Amino acid sequence: MGFVSSLLGFTGFGMGMSVGLVVGYYMFIFFQPNDVKDPDVQPLVEQDSKTMQRLLPEIPLWVKNPDYDRIDWLNRFLENMWPYLDKAVCKMVKEMSKPIIAEQIPKFKINSMEFETLTLGTLPPTFQGMKVYTTDEKELIMEPSIKWAGNPNVVVIVKAFGMKASVQLVDLQVFASPRITLKPLVPTFPCFAKIILSLMEKPHVDFGLKLLGADVMSIPGLYIFVQETIKDQIASMYLWPKTMEVPILDPTKAMKKPVGILHVKVVGATKLIKKDLLGKSDPYVKLKLTEDKLSSKKTTVKRSNLEPEWNEEFNFIVKDPESQALELNVYDWEQVGTHDKMGMNMIPLKDLLPDEPKTLTLDLLKTMDANDPQNEKSRGQITLDVVYKPFKLEELASEIGEDSGEVQKAPEGTPEGGGLLVVIIHEAQDVEGKHHTNPYVRLLFKGEKRKTKHVKKNRDPRWGEEFTFMLEEPPTNERIHVEVVSQPPSIGLYAKETLGYVDIGLADVVSNRRINEKYHLIDSKNGRIQIELQWRT
Repeated sequence: MGFVSSLLGFTGFGMGMSVGLVVGYYMFIFFQPNDVKDPDVQPLVEQDSKTMQRLLPEIPLWVKNPDYDRIDWLNRFLENMWPYLDKAVCKMVKEMSKPIIAEQIPKFKINSMEFETLTLGTLPPTFQGMKVYTTDEKELIMEPSIKWAGNPNVVVIVKAFGMKASVQLVDLQVFASPRITLKPLVPTFPCFAKIILSLMEKPHVDFGLKLLGADVMSIPGLYIFVQETIKDQIASMYLWPKTMEVPILDPTKAMKKPVGILHVKVVGATKLIKKDLLGKSDPYVKLKLTEDKLSSKKTTVKRSNLEPEWNEEFNFIVKDPESQALELNVYDWEQVGTHDKMGMNMIPLKDLLPDEPKTLTLDLLKTMDANDPQNEKSRGQITLDVVYKPFKLEELASEIGEDSGEVQKAPEGTPEGGGLLVVIIHEAQDVEGKHHTNPYVRLLFKGEKRKTKHVKKNRDPRWGEEFTFMLEEPPTNERIHVEVVSQPPSIGLYAKETLGYVDIGLADVVSNRRINEKYHLIDSKNGRIQIELQWRT
C-alpha cells in the first residue's frame, strides 16, 4: 500500500502542475487588465520638467538652468590628471599637517599621530556646471556646482597610553556650490590680487568612519548628528555672506606701475652738530622713497667733517607722485655700536613740478612732527638738486603692454651709456629646510639688498616679483647673488635657514638683452629657482 500511495501522489502532483501551468497561461493571455494604455511616445524636448526629472534624476545644471555653462572639458582634464593630483595633494596634506599635529597632540596627551594610508581614490570630482557673473567692479565671480562621490582611503594611526588605534575614512561624498571671486583684477600676473571663497548653500557631506575596523557611523543617531554638525560648522565659517580670503598679490603694489624717475643729487650739508666726544662727526646721508619696500640708498662717509660735500647722484623709480615723498636721514658713522642720527627731513613729490630742476636747502629736524619742541634746536642744513621726470605716454604704454616677450626700453633719464637691470623672481622648486620651510628670496647686488615676500610652508613657492637697478654702465663684469632663505615661525626656537643660493654672471644678459632660466641652487639637494633678467637701454 505504501508503494501504491506514493505512486499515486507523485502522479497527481505532476498532473496538477501541468494543468495549473496551462490554465495560468490562458488566463494571462485572455484576461488582460482594461486600464493599461498604449505608451505615449514623445520627443524629450516636449516633456515637462517633472517628467524629465523622473526620467533623468541627475540632469546636469547646464541642462536645467541656462545660466550655467557646460564644462565637460574640465571634467576630462580632471579625469586625466587625477592620478597625479591625488599624489600631489596627498603629499601637500602630509607636509602641511605635520607641524599642526606636532603642535596639537601634546594638549591631548597623545604620543603620536600619523597617516598610515592617504589616497583620494580613483574617482575625481565632477563639475555639473559653472555660472559666471559680470559686474561693473574689477572682479570675476564664478559659481561651480561640484559633486564628488569618491572612494578615498585615509587611515590615521593614533598612539596614546601605550595603545595603538586606527581610524579610517571611507566612501566620502561631497556636494557643494561654492562662489569663487577673483578681485581686484590687476595688470600683473596672475591678474588678480586675492581669491574670495564662500558657500551659497550648506554642503552635503557623507562619509564612513571606521574605528578599530568597526563602522562607527552604524551607531544609532550618531550618523545624523555628525552630518548635521559638519554642515553647521562649515556653514558658520563659509556660508555666504561669510567668506575665506586667500591673498595672492599686494593689490596696492600690483595696481601701481612706475610713472617716472626722481633724480636726486646730494650736494652737501652745513652747520652740522658735533656728535663725537673726540673730534668731529663722520656724516653720511640715507635716502628712501616712502611707500617703497626697497632698501635705502646712501652716500659715502665724510670723515671728521661738519661741512661735508658729496655731490653724489641717485635715481628713484616713482609709482605715485601724489602720495610718495623722498625721506632724508643724516647719520654720524660709528665704527662700534649704532650710528647716531643727526637729523632728517622729507620732500613731498607732489611739490615738484615735472621736468623742472630745483635746488632745495632743508633744515635738519629731530622728527617730522611740526609741534615737536625738539625741532627748534638747530641741527644744520642739507642741500639737494632734485628733478622729477615723468615717463612719456609711449613709455607708459610699453610698460603695461601685453607683449612680454620683447624687452622694454629703459625710461627717459637713464644715464647715457648705462641702463636698467630688471630682475624678476618667478618661482622655486623642491626647496626644503631642516626645521621649517617658509621661503623668500634675498638679492645682493653692488651693496644693495632686496628681498621678496615670504611664502609659508611651501616647498614650491611662487613670487612673481620684480626688482630694478639703475646702473651707470653695463654690468658686464658683475655678478648678482640670489639666495633662498626660510623665515622661522614667529613663535619658535629656530633661526633663519639658507635653502640654497646661486651667483649669476650678467655678461650674457647684457649681450642677449633677456634671459629666463632655471638655476640649480648650491647647497640644496634638488632645489631650483627660475629667474628672468632683462637689460633695458
